[in-house]
Amino acid sequence: MNSDVQIAGDPLAIPHLLPPAPAHPRTVAEFAGLARAVAADRASWAHLVRYDATTRWYHRLRTGPGYEVWLLSWVPGQGSGAHDHGPSSGVLTVLEGELTEITGSTGPLDGARQVLRAGAQRVFAPGYAHEIVNDSLAPAVSLHIYSPGLTEMPMRPSASAAGHLVAPAVAAPAVVAAAVSAAPAGRSAVRG
Repeated sequence: MNSDVQIAGDPLAIPHLLPPAPAHPRTVAEFAGLARAVAADRASWAHLVRYDATTRWYHRLRTGPGYEVWLLSWVPGQGSGAHDHGPSSGVLTVLEGELTEITGSTGPLDGARQVLRAGAQRVFAPGYAHEIVNDSLAPAVSLHIYSPGLTEMPMRPSASAAGHLVAPAVAAPAVVAAAVSAAPAGRSAVRG
């Protein structure tokens, strides 16, 4: 007998098949649903967006048991640098504009580039390495959900500088976790 996934395909790609996002998500599908619900409620986040030509802008929208939701803006040319998210899983959703995600492995020029347009979502597990860049000529806004909340963001060799992303056996030292918890609501030292 066929499973629901075999019959319907990927449920994350068909939003009308998903149940409403619960108040406190626990599964990947529930976190993706929360991201879609926040994205759809433009009035709750659009007035908060700021653009900063000198650094990426961040705003923590909410926290819940074991997760946090961040709003980020990107002017043309800004990027995250190659990084992973330590022990955190996440959902990245592009709200406005477009961003380029660069992933890769070990050889020169084998970094894969994928343009993520408004509405695109990426779900990632702990240790997933990537680099996000605004390669377009217009600003972009993205939503990031981390579970557990992001406490470290080990930086990796940059794909944009070298043409590929190399995943070292030992991650770079963690970003100072205190900067995340001590940061005011409108700015943080780390986010990716």
